[in-house]
Amino acid sequence: MGKLKIVGCQALSLAALVVGWEAAVRLGLVDPLFVPAPTAVVRALAATAGEALPRLLDTLVKTVIGYGLAVGLGVTAGLVIGSMRTVHQVCIPYVVALYGVPKILILPWIALIFGIGLTTAVLSATLFAVFPIVLLVAGGVRDLDPALLTVATSMGASPWQVYRKVLLPAVLPSALAGMRIGMVFALLGTLLAEMFAGIRGMGFLMQKQAMAFNAAELFAATALVSVLSIAVVVSLEHLNQRLGKWR
Repeated sequence: MGKLKIVGCQALSLAALVVGWEAAVRLGLVDPLFVPAPTAVVRALAATAGEALPRLLDTLVKTVIGYGLAVGLGVTAGLVIGSMRTVHQVCIPYVVALYGVPKILILPWIALIFGIGLTTAVLSATLFAVFPIVLLVAGGVRDLDPALLTVATSMGASPWQVYRKVLLPAVLPSALAGMRIGMVFALLGTLLAEMFAGIRGMGFLMQKQAMAFNAAELFAATALVSVLSIAVVVSLEHLNQRLGKWR
């Protein structure tokens, strides 16, 4: 099936979903108090855009800061853990254990120590995002064929050349996969911090709308966050394809 046909089928399926959703609300099959019609969501989006868009930008800024910290820490730690056998054996059980701990349990402690505001949201985003990056980068290093290192060394490559020409290209797919997953987790961490320990951002707005039972406004805010998340993930996928050519 051609690309144009695939896009057409996707558009038709989405349109059918929206029409079915609208019809279900108008026929009384679902309660509009909890599931508003798409037309109501659009009206709510237009009415709340002036408040929602600045909050969305605020959330994005905090997410990007936390994500940047997570990438820097995660890639560095993953390279170190993956390239040193002893460090890997000692540290990887702790990394796996910390990755398995629900991060929302740690969020109240972050809020208790750092209070309500930017720092708590950024640290939450970093904490949510860093562990998948560490694990995937370390796994990519461990999966590297030792023969590649042996051949590069035997041909007189310096440690920096081995790192740049062999290690980085080999680890790149794992690192980019971790970065894509990490971005979604960073956004989740920021939103949770804003919901439970914030006075700004989309998380705070969504919490306020939910407590007020403003379903249409809540759906509109959710749609904005979803569009932002999808746009970022698609951008990272595009970056992955471009860097794949360099690799």
